[in-house]
Amino acid sequence: MISNDILTELEKKIKKDKITSCLIQHENSLVFEYYKNNKMKDKQHKVNSVTKSVLSILVGIAIDRGDIKGVHQPIADFFPNLTDWQKQLTLEHLLTMTPGFDWPEFSSWGGRPMPMINSRDWVRFILERPMVEAPGENMHYNSGCSHLLSAILQKAAGKSLSEYADAYLFKPMGIYDYTWYSDAKGIVIGGFGLSLKAEDMLKIGKLMLQEGTWNGHKVVSKDWVMESTIPRFHTYNKIGSYGYHWWILTYDDHQPAQPLVYFAMGYGGQYIIVAPENQLIVTFTCDLYNDTFKPLLYFKKCILNVE
Repeated sequence: MISNDILTELEKKIKKDKITSCLIQHENSLVFEYYKNNKMKDKQHKVNSVTKSVLSILVGIAIDRGDIKGVHQPIADFFPNLTDWQKQLTLEHLLTMTPGFDWPEFSSWGGRPMPMINSRDWVRFILERPMVEAPGENMHYNSGCSHLLSAILQKAAGKSLSEYADAYLFKPMGIYDYTWYSDAKGIVIGGFGLSLKAEDMLKIGKLMLQEGTWNGHKVVSKDWVMESTIPRFHTYNKIGSYGYHWWILTYDDHQPAQPLVYFAMGYGGQYIIVAPENQLIVTFTCDLYNDTFKPLLYFKKCILNVE
């Protein structure tokens, strides 16, 4: 599937842009490795909303371990004094970004949740947003959902999200060089706070490709990998459909691409792209803050050969 001509064409394109790294693994072999300069190989890259997909894996681990009951557990188990509307919310509503909050992150907020970031108490800010539609009706991109999931996991497990990741995800996979920032209240930022090396982003993709196993040991259940990458809501034609904090590549008719492709995506062009049927993983780190989608377009055009 990955010919030398394809890789040569891809390299020509990415050298013209602010792409800082690109790794491609095909059938368990690293077939392409590009770094803008030597420093980029060892650099921690701010992966922005790729953080959300790592968080999804951690929610799956928490369910596997029994720290969280399941996706249908009400968030009222973790937050007191919710409104009657909010008491309808479950973890699944947060994972699919369908809580019904007024949250214009991809519209009037310009792609970044600055009102939340500038608030003194992020969780309080999120829970005080007005409800504008019934939970589960529509997906609207919402980093607040991810932050609530981080707060929930901390309450459920008695550990911060980064401590939980260190114990049950990162160390078992040999990921040691990372940074994960917290808000002013000490809650690890679930939506965009993580920095990783490019090779460790590839490891996350490999874990998903291997259906949750690493070196023969289960890190997260196969069922979670499958459930989190099912297309559940379609809102943004330019991107795809949404599962449990993973994007799924879909066509204009909202049908999943064939072969299946799912991906983590972060502002500025950070990607972990997985095509299981083709045993393919592609990662990008970029400084494309005016063109987040360009690496995805390169993947579609050069590797999938679709526009």
